[in-house]
Amino acid sequence: MDRAELSITVHRTADEVVLRLVGEIDMLTAAQLSSAVNEILADPPPRVVLDLGGVTFCDSQGLGTLVVLSRKASHAQSLLVLTHVGDFLLRVLDITGLRSALMIRNNHSPL
Repeated sequence: MDRAELSITVHRTADEVVLRLVGEIDMLTAAQLSSAVNEILADPPPRVVLDLGGVTFCDSQGLGTLVVLSRKASHAQSLLVLTHVGDFLLRVLDITGLRSALMIRNNHSPL
């Protein structure tokens, strides 16, 4: 069994920090994502955007991490936004009832 990998690329602008994620968000990589976002929230921008266009898998640990990070951002007076969320993840968020707990902005991707 291959070890799950998650690549995180950070792009900063004046009003937001975009983290482009490629790979899997699961029990092996969730801490890596948390660490990256927590580091950004130490000096919080108005918006933290997680670009999930390259995410191929997300388990329950990953879902929980997204919710926790959204709450942490809110407490830091920042907004966590998910973008380029794939159909598979949207379905999982709908089934689990977590879609309403997260801000999703998919308007940049084709319908």
